Parts: sequence; C-alpha cells; structure tokens
Amino acid sequence: MNQNNENREELGSFDYVIVGAGSAGCTLAARLSEDPNISVCVLEAGGPDKHPFIHTPIGFAFFGENSPLNWHFETTPQKNLNGRNGLQPRGRTLGGSSSINAMIYIRGSKADYNNWAENGADGWSWDDVFPYFLKAENNERGNSEFHNDRGPLSVSELRFKNPLSDTFLNASRELQLPFNDDFNGETQEGMGYYQVTQRDGQRCSAAVAYLHPARDRKNVTVVTDAHAERVLFTENTATGVAFVQNKQKKSVHAKREVILSAGAFQSPQLLMLSGIGPGNHLREHGIDVIADRKNVGENLQDHLDWTGLYKAKSPDSVGLSLGMAMRALPALSAYRNKKDGLFTSNLAECGGFLKTDPSEPETDVQLHFLPALVDNHGRKKHFGGGISGHVCVLRPKSRGTVRLNTPNAEDAPAIDPNFLGDNDDLVRLKKGARIVERIFDAPALKAIRGKRLYLEEPADDAALEADIRARADTIYHPVGTCRMGSDEDAVVDTSLKVRGVRGLRVVDASVMPFLISGNTNAPTIMIAEKIADEIKKTN
Repeated sequence: MNQNNENREELGSFDYVIVGAGSAGCTLAARLSEDPNISVCVLEAGGPDKHPFIHTPIGFAFFGENSPLNWHFETTPQKNLNGRNGLQPRGRTLGGSSSINAMIYIRGSKADYNNWAENGADGWSWDDVFPYFLKAENNERGNSEFHNDRGPLSVSELRFKNPLSDTFLNASRELQLPFNDDFNGETQEGMGYYQVTQRDGQRCSAAVAYLHPARDRKNVTVVTDAHAERVLFTENTATGVAFVQNKQKKSVHAKREVILSAGAFQSPQLLMLSGIGPGNHLREHGIDVIADRKNVGENLQDHLDWTGLYKAKSPDSVGLSLGMAMRALPALSAYRNKKDGLFTSNLAECGGFLKTDPSEPETDVQLHFLPALVDNHGRKKHFGGGISGHVCVLRPKSRGTVRLNTPNAEDAPAIDPNFLGDNDDLVRLKKGARIVERIFDAPALKAIRGKRLYLEEPADDAALEADIRARADTIYHPVGTCRMGSDEDAVVDTSLKVRGVRGLRVVDASVMPFLISGNTNAPTIMIAEKIADEIKKTN
C-alpha cells in the first residue's frame, strides 16, 4: 500500500497537527498556541459542540443510540460475560468524551502515579503530575494546598442535590462507612458528593475550557467533520495526516510533529492504519509496516461496572413517571432563568471510594449512586421511579486489546476489554456488590425502596455472579493501549514519542500504563498539560 502517492486536497502546513479534539487534544491546542510563533491544526471527526444537550448538564442522559455525538462502539463478544457485546460510547464532537460524560472531577490517588513511575514511567510520579492538575484547575473552593482557582477547567460544587442522594449518604452513615468531603484532597477513601466540571451551571468540557478561547487566535485552525485515515510518512518521519471531510480526500502537513489524541480505541487504530503495530497483523490487512511494534493495541484496561437496581417509592426519582413529567417544566424554567435546579444535575451526584477489605493498602472499588433506574446504559426503559447503585473495580488485573477489523479508517476497531479475564476482578466486584446491597438494605434507603430488579433477596453468591456475568459492563474509562514506559517494548517513551519513528506522539488516555482509581477525564487533561509544557520548553 503506497501511503503518500494519492491525489488529495492540501489543507496547508502547520507546526503541529493534532488528531482528535477531545480532552487531550483541546488542551494541547490551547497550550501550544499560547506561543504566537507556533501554528496548530486540530482535526476532529465529529462536528461542532453546538447541541444544547451538551451544555445542559442533565442532557447527557438523552444522548441516545442514534446520536451523532457518540461513536457507539461495541466490544467483541466477551467470553466471561456470557458472550455479550458490550457498549463503548465515546464522544464524537469538539470536547470528545468530556462533552458527553457525567462531569465527575477525580484525579485518582497518589499511589496510582507513583505506581506508574515505579514501573518505568519516569517523570510521572504524583509529585511530577500534581502541579499539572493544579495548572488545569479552576476550583470554586478557592486556592489551597490541594486546589487552584486560576486554571481554565472549572470545577464546581453541585448546584442541585437530589434528596435521594442525601438518603443514599445517610444510609452509608448508618453503616458507619467513612466520609470524605474532598476526593481530591489528602485521601480518596470515603463517601460523599462529587465535584463536577461545570461553570455557572453548565458543562465545562475541554472544548469550553481550552479550545473555544484558543480558536480566536490566528495560529489555531480547527477542522471538524475531518475523519483521519492515517499518518503520512517520509521514510520513518511523520509529515502529516490524510483525512476525509465530506467525502473529499484531504491532507495536512506537519512541520514539527503529528500528535494523536484520538483516545484509547482510535489512537492505536490510527497507528496500525499508518503502519505502526504488530507486523503480522498489519500485513494481514495489506498495510505496509513502517515500525513493527507488538504492543500497539495491547494493555487495554477499563472499569467494569455492576449496578444494583431498585424500584423506589419517591417523587424525587428521575425517570419515566407522571411525577417527573410534572416537574420537568418548572425545572426547565429554573435552568433557563437561573442555571439552577434539576437540569444542572449530573445524576451521579454522590458515591465514594472504599476498601473491600480493611487490609487493602488502597481503595479498590468506586461507587456511584443515581436517583434513577439506569439499566443497560439507559437503553432499557422502566416506567415509574427507581434508584441505582453502581460499583466498579478500580485497579482491574484483566488486560484486553484493540485490533483492526479492516484497513478502512471508517470501520470501527475490534475492541476486546477481556472483562473478568483475571478472576481477581470478579472476586472484588462481588465484594463491592455486597457493599452496595448493604447500603440499600440500611434503614434510610430501605424505607423508600421497593422491589429489586433482576435478583431475588437475599441473593446467594452463585446468583450474584450470574447477574454480574449477565449485566456488568463498562463505566467508560478505557486506557492503556499505547502504553508509555522507559522499556523498549513500550509504545511511547516517557515524553510520549512513538518508538520506532520520528515526529509522532500519542497524548491521551491510551498512554496510561495502569488505569487510575477513578474517572479518567481530569487525568487525561493533566497528561496533555504536562506534555504541552515539555514541548514548549524544547522548542
């Protein structure tokens, strides 16, 4: 396959070409273009982030299966989940997944990053990354030992707290679970309310925080509806990107570097489509091998999530009910007039980080509570009120892969998280599920909840395991497929430069060597902040 000898419309020449305007790409574009002598082009496969549901916090719950703002990826059949194909939603618009997520702001624990450094990611310990979390953050709690109030990414308290969220936390108190008013403070352990990436009651995506202000600069070009096909090379040096826009074949030239920020699924896919990956796999698809890199697409990690679902006798439950219909118009009015009320909710308002056993050195499960029946990613509808308790294993031992299905960039990659490939994940998930059950059996919640869905009560161990295999799925935190490290087998080095070629980096969640303990948006932005700083210092 001849990579470069095609008739394509030339978009132009820029110092840096960034593929993907998600959490990392937006951050990179804004930070690199702070230098007026650096020109940046960002290619985004999705369209502009103009849909009102993006900016209305509760709107993410209405991004259905046909939304153009979502890639709607699926996994390969999961052998440990009864052969099911899991859902893998990812954002397809400016801001990427930060435009469709639940806006929870979590950094992860100090131990996560120290573990990175101890395993070859030199320069990525907690002390190394913490300044970049602060640099990004504009926290309404103000400037303190743990927070900053001058960064571009707005982090806020919830403007609206559903009374059922208080009930969930009261039930947690009744079990004497530890409490925590700042999951990004001294310690992560405990139960409490999450902070969210919102500004004045609206979503603060990476596009809102970083890209929109930067677009006013003359040295920034943002191209939407631009689906990257591959990186272009001269010998082993990346020189640009081939893409398709409105069915027209185009290309853009990079004078300094191409940076892939397409995420844990599409960054490895693009590397392989460009001739960088496991040699035999590429040749099977008729792709010329530029660099035989066996670990491209390996090391996929994700948080597998199980949900306890219960009907609820409460007018505060959010769902398909007459009570909800009666509340909708006043809630819409409150949002339009004051950016307040139910429409500012992220639904997953509270939860926490717990140890499944006191002997654990760190928290090993995360809980999210929703005052709604959210079943199968919201695809299965239930009439009437309900509540949901989510739990995921924070540091899964299972490892999966991303591979090519075809040599066509418009075809989805083959995504195999290999959920429950390691039995330790199942053991921990069952322990976490038992914690959720205990909370829902505590007096505060038992007083308002009704029938449990899917499982009889009490559920024995075999029934719980069967339910996990029948219903558990991602809570949307894939990472690791372009692992960074100081070893020769790492896909990228600790500056995130792709090994085996020149002029090419990967900067997104795919470079994480290990999944962090929590939601992955803030850490992805941190990674981009850190690398942008490094690039600017070396120019």
